[in-house]
Amino acid sequence: MSQNDPNRGRRGSDGPPDLDEIFRQLNQRLARLLGARPPAGGQPGPQPQAAFKGGAIAVVGVLAALWLGSGFYVVDAKEQGVVLRMGSFSRVTDPGLQWHAPYPFEKVEIVNLTELRSVEVGYRSNAKNKVPEESLMLTADQNIIDVQLSVQYDVKDPKAFLFNNAAADHNANDIVKQATETAIREVVGRNKVDFVLNEGRSQIAADAQKVIQDILDRYGLGVRIAKVNINAVQPPEQVLAAFDDAVKAGQDKDKLRNEGLAYANDVVPRAKGMAARLEQEAEAYQQKVVAEAEGDASRFKQVLSEYNKAPKVMRDRLYLDMMQQVMSATSKVIVDQKGGNSLLYLPLDKLTQAANAPAPNGAAAPTAAPPAAPVPAPAAPAVRNGKSGRDSGRSRDIFGGEH
Repeated sequence: MSQNDPNRGRRGSDGPPDLDEIFRQLNQRLARLLGARPPAGGQPGPQPQAAFKGGAIAVVGVLAALWLGSGFYVVDAKEQGVVLRMGSFSRVTDPGLQWHAPYPFEKVEIVNLTELRSVEVGYRSNAKNKVPEESLMLTADQNIIDVQLSVQYDVKDPKAFLFNNAAADHNANDIVKQATETAIREVVGRNKVDFVLNEGRSQIAADAQKVIQDILDRYGLGVRIAKVNINAVQPPEQVLAAFDDAVKAGQDKDKLRNEGLAYANDVVPRAKGMAARLEQEAEAYQQKVVAEAEGDASRFKQVLSEYNKAPKVMRDRLYLDMMQQVMSATSKVIVDQKGGNSLLYLPLDKLTQAANAPAPNGAAAPTAAPPAAPVPAPAAPAVRNGKSGRDSGRSRDIFGGEH
Protein backbone atom coordinates (compact mmCIF):
# COMPACT_ATOMS: atom_id res chain seq x y z
CA MET A 1 0.00 0.00 0.00
CA SER A 2 1.43 3.36 -1.04
CA GLN A 3 1.35 6.63 0.85
CA ASN A 4 -1.15 8.06 -1.66
CA ASP A 5 -3.54 5.21 -1.39
CA PRO A 6 -6.95 6.59 -0.16
CA ASN A 7 -7.57 3.41 1.74
CA ARG A 8 -4.44 3.88 3.83
CA GLY A 9 -5.28 3.76 7.60
CA ARG A 10 -8.47 1.94 7.05
CA ARG A 11 -8.84 -1.55 8.34
CA GLY A 12 -10.11 -3.61 5.60
CA SER A 13 -11.74 -6.85 6.10
CA ASP A 14 -8.79 -8.55 4.47
CA GLY A 15 -5.82 -6.08 4.93
CA PRO A 16 -3.24 -5.55 7.74
CA PRO A 17 -3.81 -2.72 10.32
CA ASP A 18 -2.41 0.73 9.55
CA LEU A 19 0.49 1.30 11.96
CA ASP A 20 0.82 4.99 11.18
CA GLU A 21 -2.75 5.58 12.14
CA ILE A 22 -2.33 3.64 15.37
CA PHE A 23 0.73 5.68 16.41
CA ARG A 24 -1.02 8.89 15.49
CA GLN A 25 -4.02 8.07 17.64
CA LEU A 26 -1.75 7.07 20.52
CA ASN A 27 0.15 10.36 20.28
CA GLN A 28 -3.08 12.31 20.31
CA ARG A 29 -4.26 10.54 23.44
CA LEU A 30 -0.96 11.15 25.25
CA ALA A 31 -1.04 14.81 24.19
CA ARG A 32 -4.52 15.17 25.62
CA LEU A 33 -3.42 13.57 28.83
CA LEU A 34 -0.55 16.08 29.07
CA GLY A 35 -2.89 19.05 28.44
CA ALA A 36 -2.21 19.71 24.75
CA ARG A 37 -5.01 21.39 22.93
CA PRO A 38 -6.42 19.76 19.80
CA PRO A 39 -5.87 21.68 16.54
CA ALA A 40 -8.46 24.35 15.70
CA GLY A 41 -11.33 23.21 13.56
CA GLY A 42 -10.48 19.69 14.32
CA GLN A 43 -8.18 19.62 11.35
CA PRO A 44 -5.00 17.69 11.78
CA GLY A 45 -1.85 19.76 11.12
CA PRO A 46 1.78 19.41 11.86
CA GLN A 47 1.01 18.50 15.59
CA PRO A 48 1.83 14.77 15.31
CA GLN A 49 5.53 15.48 15.85
CA ALA A 50 4.81 17.58 18.96
CA ALA A 51 2.43 14.93 20.25
CA PHE A 52 5.07 12.27 19.69
CA LYS A 53 7.55 14.36 21.60
CA GLY A 54 5.12 14.81 24.49
CA GLY A 55 4.37 11.13 24.60
CA ALA A 56 8.04 10.33 24.77
CA ILE A 57 8.45 12.71 27.65
CA ALA A 58 5.58 11.06 29.43
CA VAL A 59 7.08 7.64 28.97
CA VAL A 60 10.39 8.88 30.25
CA GLY A 61 8.63 10.43 33.22
CA VAL A 62 6.89 7.18 34.06
CA LEU A 63 10.10 5.25 33.76
CA ALA A 64 11.88 7.80 35.93
CA ALA A 65 9.16 7.55 38.55
CA LEU A 66 9.46 3.77 38.55
CA TRP A 67 13.24 4.03 38.85
CA LEU A 68 13.05 6.44 41.73
CA GLY A 69 10.40 4.31 43.42
CA SER A 70 12.73 1.34 43.35
CA GLY A 71 14.83 3.11 45.98
CA PHE A 72 12.24 2.74 48.73
CA TYR A 73 12.83 -0.06 51.25
CA VAL A 74 11.56 -1.03 54.69
CA VAL A 75 13.81 -1.79 57.68
CA ASP A 76 12.31 -4.03 60.36
CA ALA A 77 12.38 -3.12 64.05
CA LYS A 78 15.12 -5.64 64.82
CA GLU A 79 17.24 -4.68 61.81
CA GLN A 80 19.36 -1.84 60.54
CA GLY A 81 20.19 -0.91 56.96
CA VAL A 82 23.63 -0.10 55.68
CA VAL A 83 23.57 2.03 52.51
CA LEU A 84 26.45 1.58 50.08
CA ARG A 85 27.16 4.30 47.55
CA MET A 86 29.16 3.08 44.60
CA GLY A 87 30.37 0.21 46.82
CA SER A 88 31.50 2.42 49.73
CA PHE A 89 29.83 2.95 53.07
CA SER A 90 27.40 5.86 53.07
CA ARG A 91 25.15 5.66 56.15
CA VAL A 92 23.23 3.43 58.54
CA THR A 93 19.44 3.67 58.43
CA ASP A 94 17.09 2.98 61.31
CA PRO A 95 13.92 0.85 61.27
CA GLY A 96 11.04 2.20 59.16
CA LEU A 97 10.41 3.21 55.55
CA GLN A 98 13.67 4.46 54.02
CA TRP A 99 14.88 5.55 50.59
CA HIS A 100 18.21 5.44 48.84
CA ALA A 101 19.37 6.43 45.42
CA PRO A 102 18.40 3.59 43.07
CA TYR A 103 20.75 1.27 41.31
CA PRO A 104 23.49 1.67 40.24
CA PHE A 105 24.29 4.55 42.55
CA GLU A 106 23.37 3.08 45.90
CA LYS A 107 22.26 -0.20 47.38
CA VAL A 108 21.32 -1.28 50.90
CA GLU A 109 22.36 -4.23 53.06
CA ILE A 110 19.89 -5.25 55.78
CA VAL A 111 21.55 -6.63 58.95
CA ASN A 112 19.58 -8.41 61.67
CA LEU A 113 20.84 -7.22 65.06
CA THR A 114 18.81 -9.51 67.33
CA GLU A 115 19.41 -12.84 65.63
CA LEU A 116 21.55 -15.15 67.75
CA ARG A 117 24.12 -16.92 65.67
CA SER A 118 25.79 -20.06 67.00
CA VAL A 119 29.21 -21.64 66.54
CA GLU A 120 30.11 -25.15 67.73
CA VAL A 121 33.62 -26.15 68.73
CA GLY A 122 34.61 -29.77 69.32
CA TYR A 123 31.45 -31.34 67.88
CA ARG A 124 28.90 -30.98 65.11
CA SER A 125 25.18 -30.88 65.91
CA ASN A 126 25.47 -33.80 68.36
CA ALA A 127 27.86 -34.53 71.21
CA LYS A 128 28.57 -37.93 69.67
CA ASN A 129 29.88 -36.31 66.51
CA LYS A 130 33.17 -35.30 68.06
CA VAL A 131 35.89 -33.39 66.32
CA PRO A 132 39.03 -34.41 68.25
CA GLU A 133 41.30 -31.88 66.57
CA GLU A 134 39.13 -29.15 68.05
CA SER A 135 38.08 -30.63 71.41
CA LEU A 136 41.34 -32.12 72.75
CA MET A 137 43.46 -29.59 74.63
CA LEU A 138 46.14 -29.48 77.30
CA THR A 139 45.68 -28.34 80.90
CA ALA A 140 48.14 -26.56 83.17
CA ASP A 141 49.19 -29.83 84.87
CA GLN A 142 49.97 -31.51 81.54
CA ASN A 143 46.74 -33.52 81.20
CA ILE A 144 44.73 -33.90 78.02
CA ILE A 145 41.07 -33.10 78.31
CA ASP A 146 38.11 -33.16 75.92
CA VAL A 147 36.09 -29.93 75.89
CA GLN A 148 33.00 -29.29 73.77
CA LEU A 149 31.36 -25.89 73.76
CA SER A 150 29.13 -23.61 71.75
CA VAL A 151 29.16 -19.83 71.40
CA GLN A 152 26.18 -17.60 70.71
CA TYR A 153 26.70 -14.12 69.34
CA ASP A 154 24.83 -11.28 67.66
CA VAL A 155 25.72 -8.15 65.71
CA LYS A 156 26.33 -4.93 67.61
CA ASP A 157 27.83 -2.82 64.78
CA PRO A 158 26.37 -3.51 61.32
CA LYS A 159 28.97 -1.39 59.52
CA ALA A 160 31.90 -3.23 61.12
CA PHE A 161 30.14 -6.56 60.64
CA LEU A 162 29.83 -5.98 56.87
CA PHE A 163 33.16 -4.29 56.14
CA ASN A 164 35.56 -5.99 58.61
CA ASN A 165 34.44 -9.55 58.00
CA ALA A 166 37.06 -10.74 55.58
CA ALA A 167 36.21 -14.43 55.95
CA ALA A 168 34.48 -16.38 53.27
CA ASP A 169 31.53 -16.96 55.57
CA HIS A 170 29.23 -13.96 55.38
CA ASN A 171 27.99 -14.56 58.98
CA ALA A 172 31.52 -14.38 60.38
CA ASN A 173 31.20 -17.86 61.85
CA ASP A 174 34.71 -18.77 60.75
CA ILE A 175 36.31 -15.87 62.59
CA VAL A 176 34.23 -16.44 65.71
CA LYS A 177 35.08 -20.12 65.67
CA GLN A 178 38.79 -19.50 65.35
CA ALA A 179 38.67 -16.95 68.15
CA THR A 180 36.73 -19.43 70.32
CA GLU A 181 39.30 -22.19 69.80
CA THR A 182 42.11 -19.81 70.69
CA ALA A 183 40.34 -18.52 73.78
CA ILE A 184 39.26 -21.88 75.21
CA ARG A 185 42.74 -23.36 74.76
CA GLU A 186 44.24 -20.38 76.54
CA VAL A 187 41.78 -20.57 79.46
CA VAL A 188 42.04 -24.36 79.87
CA GLY A 189 45.81 -24.15 79.69
CA ARG A 190 45.82 -21.83 82.69
CA ASN A 191 43.92 -24.24 84.97
CA LYS A 192 44.42 -27.72 86.33
CA VAL A 193 42.42 -30.70 85.19
CA ASP A 194 40.51 -31.13 88.47
CA PHE A 195 39.34 -27.55 88.37
CA VAL A 196 38.24 -27.81 84.75
CA LEU A 197 36.43 -31.11 85.31
CA ASN A 198 34.60 -30.28 88.52
CA GLU A 199 33.95 -26.90 90.02
CA GLY A 200 35.50 -24.69 87.35
CA ARG A 201 33.04 -25.03 84.46
CA SER A 202 31.22 -21.75 85.03
CA GLN A 203 34.48 -19.93 85.62
CA ILE A 204 35.98 -21.44 82.45
CA ALA A 205 32.96 -20.31 80.41
CA ALA A 206 33.10 -16.77 81.83
CA ASP A 207 36.83 -16.42 81.21
CA ALA A 208 36.50 -17.83 77.69
CA GLN A 209 33.69 -15.39 76.87
CA LYS A 210 35.83 -12.46 77.96
CA VAL A 211 38.85 -13.62 75.95
CA ILE A 212 36.73 -14.25 72.81
CA GLN A 213 35.17 -10.80 73.06
CA ASP A 214 38.58 -9.20 73.44
CA ILE A 215 39.91 -10.99 70.35
CA LEU A 216 36.90 -10.04 68.20
CA ASP A 217 37.04 -6.44 69.41
CA ARG A 218 40.67 -6.26 68.32
CA TYR A 219 39.56 -7.53 64.92
CA GLY A 220 36.78 -4.93 64.86
CA LEU A 221 34.28 -7.53 63.75
CA GLY A 222 31.27 -5.73 65.26
CA VAL A 223 29.79 -8.76 67.06
CA ARG A 224 28.89 -9.32 70.71
CA ILE A 225 29.40 -12.68 72.43
CA ALA A 226 26.10 -13.39 74.15
CA LYS A 227 26.90 -16.67 75.88
CA VAL A 228 29.44 -19.49 76.04
CA ASN A 229 28.02 -22.91 76.84
CA ILE A 230 30.37 -25.64 78.07
CA ASN A 231 28.45 -28.66 76.82
CA ALA A 232 30.85 -31.41 77.87
CA VAL A 233 34.14 -31.60 79.74
CA GLN A 234 35.60 -35.05 80.18
CA PRO A 235 38.83 -36.94 79.90
CA PRO A 236 39.63 -38.73 76.67
CA GLU A 237 37.79 -42.00 76.19
CA GLN A 238 40.98 -44.03 76.68
CA VAL A 239 41.29 -42.94 80.34
CA LEU A 240 37.66 -42.15 81.09
CA ALA A 241 37.15 -45.12 83.49
CA ALA A 242 40.16 -44.18 85.62
CA PHE A 243 38.99 -40.59 85.83
CA ASP A 244 35.51 -41.72 86.88
CA ASP A 245 37.03 -43.70 89.75
CA ALA A 246 39.10 -40.71 90.79
CA VAL A 247 36.05 -38.46 90.69
CA LYS A 248 34.05 -40.91 92.77
CA ALA A 249 36.82 -41.06 95.36
CA GLY A 250 36.88 -37.29 95.48
CA GLN A 251 33.13 -37.19 95.99
CA ASP A 252 33.40 -39.69 98.85
CA LYS A 253 36.10 -37.54 100.36
CA ASP A 254 33.89 -34.49 100.18
CA LYS A 255 30.97 -36.41 101.65
CA LEU A 256 32.97 -37.61 104.64
CA ARG A 257 34.43 -34.17 105.17
CA ASN A 258 30.97 -32.64 105.15
CA GLU A 259 29.76 -35.19 107.67
CA GLY A 260 32.71 -34.39 109.91
CA LEU A 261 32.02 -30.69 109.62
CA ALA A 262 28.36 -31.27 110.48
CA TYR A 263 29.33 -33.28 113.58
CA ALA A 264 31.83 -30.62 114.60
CA ASN A 265 29.23 -27.92 114.13
CA ASP A 266 26.96 -29.85 116.48
CA VAL A 267 29.49 -30.73 119.19
CA VAL A 268 31.81 -27.74 119.29
CA PRO A 269 29.15 -25.12 120.09
CA ARG A 270 27.78 -27.25 122.90
CA ALA A 271 31.27 -27.79 124.33
CA LYS A 272 31.97 -24.08 124.11
CA GLY A 273 28.71 -23.34 125.89
CA MET A 274 29.49 -25.80 128.65
CA ALA A 275 32.99 -24.38 129.03
CA ALA A 276 31.59 -20.87 129.28
CA ARG A 277 29.07 -21.98 131.90
CA LEU A 278 31.76 -23.72 133.98
CA GLU A 279 33.96 -20.67 133.71
CA GLN A 280 31.15 -18.44 134.92
CA GLU A 281 30.40 -20.82 137.79
CA ALA A 282 34.08 -20.87 138.77
CA GLU A 283 34.22 -17.09 138.73
CA ALA A 284 31.07 -16.92 140.84
CA TYR A 285 32.52 -19.42 143.33
CA GLN A 286 35.74 -17.45 143.45
CA GLN A 287 33.88 -14.24 144.18
CA LYS A 288 31.81 -16.01 146.85
CA VAL A 289 34.86 -17.45 148.61
CA VAL A 290 36.71 -14.17 148.47
CA ALA A 291 33.71 -12.29 149.82
CA GLU A 292 33.29 -14.79 152.65
CA ALA A 293 37.00 -14.62 153.50
CA GLU A 294 36.90 -10.84 153.50
CA GLY A 295 33.82 -10.93 155.72
CA ASP A 296 35.46 -13.36 158.13
CA ALA A 297 38.58 -11.24 158.25
CA SER A 298 36.56 -8.11 158.94
CA ARG A 299 34.58 -9.87 161.67
CA PHE A 300 37.78 -11.23 163.19
CA LYS A 301 39.25 -7.73 163.30
CA GLN A 302 36.16 -6.46 165.07
CA VAL A 303 36.30 -9.32 167.58
CA LEU A 304 40.02 -8.71 168.12
CA SER A 305 39.36 -5.07 168.83
CA GLU A 306 36.76 -5.99 171.44
CA TYR A 307 39.03 -8.73 172.80
CA ASN A 308 41.83 -6.25 173.40
CA LYS A 309 39.45 -4.10 175.42
CA ALA A 310 38.20 -6.92 177.74
CA PRO A 311 39.98 -10.23 177.15
CA LYS A 312 38.24 -12.27 179.86
CA VAL A 313 34.75 -11.18 178.97
CA MET A 314 35.44 -11.81 175.37
CA ARG A 315 36.82 -15.25 176.00
CA ASP A 316 33.76 -16.21 178.03
CA ARG A 317 31.46 -14.87 175.40
CA LEU A 318 33.26 -16.71 172.66
CA TYR A 319 33.20 -19.87 174.67
CA LEU A 320 29.49 -19.57 175.35
CA ASP A 321 28.73 -18.79 171.72
CA MET A 322 30.74 -21.77 170.58
CA MET A 323 29.10 -24.08 173.09
CA GLN A 324 25.72 -22.79 172.06
CA GLN A 325 26.43 -23.61 168.49
CA VAL A 326 27.81 -27.04 169.37
CA MET A 327 25.07 -28.03 171.78
CA SER A 328 22.29 -26.73 169.56
CA ALA A 329 23.25 -29.31 166.98
CA THR A 330 23.23 -32.29 169.31
CA SER A 331 20.42 -34.30 170.86
CA LYS A 332 22.13 -34.63 174.22
CA VAL A 333 20.52 -33.24 177.41
CA ILE A 334 22.94 -31.99 180.08
CA VAL A 335 21.74 -31.66 183.65
CA ASP A 336 23.75 -29.84 186.31
CA GLN A 337 23.46 -31.69 189.64
CA LYS A 338 25.86 -29.52 191.59
CA GLY A 339 23.11 -27.17 192.65
CA GLY A 340 21.46 -29.90 194.66
CA ASN A 341 18.16 -29.60 192.88
CA SER A 342 18.57 -32.33 190.39
CA LEU A 343 14.97 -33.39 190.24
CA LEU A 344 13.99 -33.89 186.65
CA TYR A 345 10.48 -34.46 185.51
CA LEU A 346 9.62 -36.58 182.58
CA PRO A 347 8.95 -36.68 179.75
CA LEU A 348 11.61 -34.42 178.31
CA ASP A 349 10.46 -35.13 174.76
CA LYS A 350 7.17 -33.34 175.39
CA LEU A 351 9.04 -30.41 176.81
CA THR A 352 11.32 -30.06 173.81
CA GLN A 353 8.42 -30.44 171.41
CA ALA A 354 6.51 -27.71 173.21
CA ALA A 355 9.59 -25.52 173.11
CA ASN A 356 10.07 -26.07 169.36
CA ALA A 357 6.41 -25.77 168.37
CA PRO A 358 5.69 -22.60 166.32
CA ALA A 359 3.72 -19.96 168.19
CA PRO A 360 0.39 -18.76 166.82
CA ASN A 361 0.39 -15.50 164.82
CA GLY A 362 4.16 -15.63 164.49
CA ALA A 363 4.77 -15.17 168.21
CA ALA A 364 7.75 -16.83 169.80
CA ALA A 365 7.28 -20.37 171.08
CA PRO A 366 6.71 -20.55 174.82
CA THR A 367 9.68 -21.84 176.69
CA ALA A 368 7.99 -22.39 179.97
CA ALA A 369 7.20 -25.90 181.01
CA PRO A 370 3.61 -27.01 181.31
CA PRO A 371 2.14 -26.64 184.75
CA ALA A 372 2.07 -30.35 185.31
CA ALA A 373 5.80 -30.75 184.74
CA PRO A 374 7.76 -27.70 185.86
CA VAL A 375 11.41 -27.74 185.03
CA PRO A 376 13.81 -27.18 187.90
CA ALA A 377 15.70 -23.92 187.79
CA PRO A 378 19.24 -25.43 187.57
CA ALA A 379 18.37 -27.43 184.51
CA ALA A 380 17.25 -24.39 182.49
CA PRO A 381 20.73 -23.21 181.28
CA ALA A 382 21.44 -26.63 179.86
CA VAL A 383 18.32 -26.39 177.68
CA ARG A 384 19.36 -22.93 176.26
CA ASN A 385 15.96 -21.35 175.95
CA GLY A 386 14.60 -24.40 174.29
CA LYS A 387 16.83 -24.10 171.13
CA SER A 388 18.71 -27.30 171.96
CA GLY A 389 15.67 -29.56 171.75
CA ARG A 390 14.92 -29.52 168.01
CA ASP A 391 14.87 -33.26 167.63
CA SER A 392 11.70 -34.78 168.96
CA GLY A 393 13.36 -38.16 169.21
CA ARG A 394 16.35 -37.01 171.23
CA SER A 395 17.73 -39.39 173.76
CA ARG A 396 18.58 -38.42 177.25
CA ASP A 397 22.09 -38.55 178.65
CA ILE A 398 22.98 -37.16 182.00
CA PHE A 399 26.47 -36.00 182.74
CA GLY A 400 27.42 -35.86 186.39
CA GLY A 401 24.34 -37.80 187.57
CA GLU A 402 21.94 -40.55 186.72
CA HIS A 403 18.14 -40.24 186.49
